[in-house]
Amino acid sequence: MLSKVLEKSTCAECRFCCSFKRGSLWETPLFPKETVERLKKDRNVDFVLDETEGYEYGRMSLEGEYRTEDENEETPCMFLDGSRGCVLSDEDKPFDCKIWPLRIMRDGRELVIALTPTCPAINRVPLERMKELVEEGLGDTIYDYAARHPFIIKQYREGFPVLMRRNGGS
Repeated sequence: MLSKVLEKSTCAECRFCCSFKRGSLWETPLFPKETVERLKKDRNVDFVLDETEGYEYGRMSLEGEYRTEDENEETPCMFLDGSRGCVLSDEDKPFDCKIWPLRIMRDGRELVIALTPTCPAINRVPLERMKELVEEGLGDTIYDYAARHPFIIKQYREGFPVLMRRNGGS
C-alpha cells in the first residue's frame, strides 16, 4: 500500500517494524479472529485473544519470547524469517503491517491517520508526500477497514504526526 513512497527492498533490508520491544507491545499487529484461528491451526502459533466493540481479534503472544525484564529488549515477529522476510500470505498479513508506518488512532472524538515517527525509512520521505498519499485514497481505505475492524484503532500518542482527521464518534 505504501509502494509509491517505499521500495519493498528498503523494508526487506530494514525489518525495524518486525521486532517488538517489551515496552511497545501495544504496537504488535492485530489479526482478525478468523485469521487467528487459521494461523493457530496451520502454524501452531499462540495468540492473545481480545474483543473490542463486539469484534474478536488476536495478537501474537510474545511475552514468553523475551529473555530479560528489560523494557527495551526486542523480539522478532513470529512470522519473520531471517532470510525470506515475512512468511505470511497477503491474505493472512495483518492490515497493521500492510499500512505500517501509518496508524489509525483515536484522538478525542476524531479518528486520525498518523505516521509512526520511529520508522527509519519513512523519515526520509517528506511529510507532505505522506499526506498526499493518504489524501489520494489510502486514507479512505484505512478508514473503511477500521469501520469494519475497529480493534485496529489505537489510542493517539504524542509525537505521531497526524496526516488526516475525521470525526469518529465517541
